[in-house]
Amino acid sequence: MKRNEQNRLLALTLLALLLFSPPLLLLFDREGSWGFSTLPLIIYLIWAVLIVLAALILERPHEE
Repeated sequence: MKRNEQNRLLALTLLALLLFSPPLLLLFDREGSWGFSTLPLIIYLIWAVLIVLAALILERPHEE
């Protein structure tokens, strides 16, 4: 793994820690217009975005 790739993965990990921090998540723990909390939806959306970003970082063609 190249140094640049390691730096990107480290930044992605720090972003995940920030996005999954309780103070930020509690901003979305309100009843939405559909009558239920939007928190589970936000958690799954953040999770999916982090997986896509990790895949983009790790599946990038390696230059030799």
